[in-house]
Amino acid sequence: MSPLSALLWLIAAAAAFAYWNAARAAAERAGALGRNACQAAGVIWLDQSVHASGLRLRRGEDGWLGFERSFRFEYSHDGIDRHVGRLVLRKGQLVSFVGPVARAVTPLDLH
Repeated sequence: MSPLSALLWLIAAAAAFAYWNAARAAAERAGALGRNACQAAGVIWLDQSVHASGLRLRRGEDGWLGFERSFRFEYSHDGIDRHVGRLVLRKGQLVSFVGPVARAVTPLDLH
């Protein structure tokens, strides 16, 4: 193997590791956001995990291209029904969320 091809393999391996590491960090962040949203809404976070559902290149607020990662998770109000929540992260920041919301307190709840 020539030194040039070895260097190319090393660069490719480093790029693959960086991609994998960023994807894992985004999944951990999405899991924390989903768990916290379910806890705040008083619903059950099912399966205790998020699932990657999309990846695309998007231009950020700073004008640079970066990955936008979409995740989905499931939650339940009573342990029987299942609902799907979705969230989108760009550079580790939440840019979109559809899922459980904190329950509003009504006067009937206070009695």
